This record gives sequence, C-alpha cells and structure tokens, in this order.
Amino acid sequence: MNKLSNIAKEVFRKSIHLCSAILPFLMTKAKVQVSCILVFILIFYCVSEFLRLAGKEVFLISSITRTASRKRDENKFVLGPVTLVIGILAATFLWYPVPAAIGIYALAFGDGLASLAGKLIGRVEIPFTDGKTVAGSLACFSAIFISTFLTLYFSEAIPAQVNAAYISLLIAAAGMLIEVLPLKDFDNIVIPVVLGGIAQLQLFAM
Repeated sequence: MNKLSNIAKEVFRKSIHLCSAILPFLMTKAKVQVSCILVFILIFYCVSEFLRLAGKEVFLISSITRTASRKRDENKFVLGPVTLVIGILAATFLWYPVPAAIGIYALAFGDGLASLAGKLIGRVEIPFTDGKTVAGSLACFSAIFISTFLTLYFSEAIPAQVNAAYISLLIAAAGMLIEVLPLKDFDNIVIPVVLGGIAQLQLFAM
C-alpha cells in the first residue's frame, strides 16, 4: 500500500511538470502576461507555504502541497514548485524562444517521465545517485531526444543547416547526465537553463 501511495504521489507531482509543457506556446503569445501570472503564482504559493508551516491552512493549496510532497519534505517548505517556476522563467528570459522551449520541454517531459519510469519499472539503481534508476535515465534520454527533435523539426526560426538529430542527441545526453545528479528540487532550474543554453549555442553560435 505504501508503494502504491508513493506512486500516486509521484504521478500527481509529475503531472504538474507535464502541464508546464504548454508554457512555451503561451509565452510566444503573451510572454509578459504569462510571466506575471507565474510570478503571482510563485508569490502566492510561498505565502501559503509559510502559513501552512505556521499551522494555518490555505484553502486547496495547502492540501495539494501536502498530497504532492515527498517524504523528505515532511514538515518543511516544499521547494519543488518554487524551483519549477524559477527554472521556466530563467530559461524564458535567458534564451531565444526555441532554445527556451527545448529546455522547458526537457524539464516537463524528461524529468517528469524519468521519475515516473523509475517508480513504476525501475529495478536497477545507479550507484551514488540517491536512488535514480537505469529505467528512469533511459526514459529521460528518450523523452528529451524526442521533444528536442520535434521542436527543431517543426520550428521555422532555426538555421537551415542545423543537424536536428545531432543536437537532439547532445541535449538528451546532457539532460540524462544532469537528471542522475542528486540535485533534488534544484534540477528544476538546472535542466531548463543548461539545456536551453546548450541549444542556443548549437543553434545560433555557429
């Protein structure tokens, strides 16, 4: 039962990651407005967390946070949503739209699916990675490769000479390596910023 509960928590938590995949599209339509909404959500969440830790429940938000929190987060400020928003905003404002989208998709699909695969089918753990699994790493690599390749393939804003397969392999490999590091919630910042940066260097610094 405990394992089923952990899997349910992980599915719920990573569904938030997966939902963030809509943000690159929204940013192309209303970057300032969407960014302001994310900042507002971030501030509201932080206030609700401080209130929750002080014993004052915030309707709906506190219960959602408690449901999604990991065991390591018990009786602590749950940092995941904070780093998620910071990572998305950082990638959005540091990089051009296509590299930023690649970084955000890597976070949404790569990190999200890696954790789910690790929980559901992960059997072989990778040493010194805080419980990361081979299945999770392979899921991360595959998800980032596919999302990056499709982004490049359908984008009209990149140079014609770009080798989409090579860049997708490079970014997927880098994303897989970052994902196995014991970064805890800070991978939400490192993944979109670093992978978006690699994408920008490959696409626009030739």
